[in-house]
Amino acid sequence: MGVRSGPALTPQRAGEPSGPADRTMRTATRSLAAGVLMQPSFLGTDSSYLLDALGKAPERLRGVAVIDPRTPGEELDRLVAAGVCGIRPNLVGRPVPPLGERLWQRLAHELAARALHLEVQAQQLQWAELEPWLLRWPGAVVVGHLGLPTAPSLTYPGSAALSRLLAAPHVWVKASAPCRSAPRAATAMLRGLLSVGGGERMLWGSDWPWTRHEEGRAYGTTLTWLTAELSPTEAQRILCVNPVRLFDRSPSATRGDR
Repeated sequence: MGVRSGPALTPQRAGEPSGPADRTMRTATRSLAAGVLMQPSFLGTDSSYLLDALGKAPERLRGVAVIDPRTPGEELDRLVAAGVCGIRPNLVGRPVPPLGERLWQRLAHELAARALHLEVQAQQLQWAELEPWLLRWPGAVVVGHLGLPTAPSLTYPGSAALSRLLAAPHVWVKASAPCRSAPRAATAMLRGLLSVGGGERMLWGSDWPWTRHEEGRAYGTTLTWLTAELSPTEAQRILCVNPVRLFDRSPSATRGDR
């Protein structure tokens, strides 16, 4: 029997990590020049653990936090000063928030003014609800986990809305976590995007620590899954060029390409 130490977990969490996180992280990132840490859903909106991690290597790390939409501008400034470059709502299994309402529209412009992107994790018909608002979002948007496709045919409910979103010049996509999509669906989506030039605004993510999907996962295979589908030029762009374009931005470049 062991005693778990670390950050407080939100009661609404869908899962939590297992294993020695600090040691795994050091091993996984040993060969990385820089990285972006995602605040996982199981920590809720308490960013203290994320900010502590960013403070250990501020020259190498940036972060994506989870916040309450009522977060004031002063707190956003504090997050930016600590190395936060984006905000993420995880909508899987949750209602789509009313992005057209004043609260969310205020947040949208507060984020854009600070060059903070919005990373969205959603699936299926949620994309149809999100599409009209994300198309008009004033800053950059990142679609997490390739939009969590639910069928390799890519004709599942919500797929048309997702495709239209991914064609917008301010919308990026993160190729990550194929284990969270239907079998072969993530690879099919990846190939489809690459065939139409989707690599121009594509990023890679490891999804570590693979909450609820830890069995049989290894950090290296999260990368080889992607690179097996890429030419050397595509790999250079997605792994090296695109992260700088998105995460090293000024407020005047929050929509479209730099």
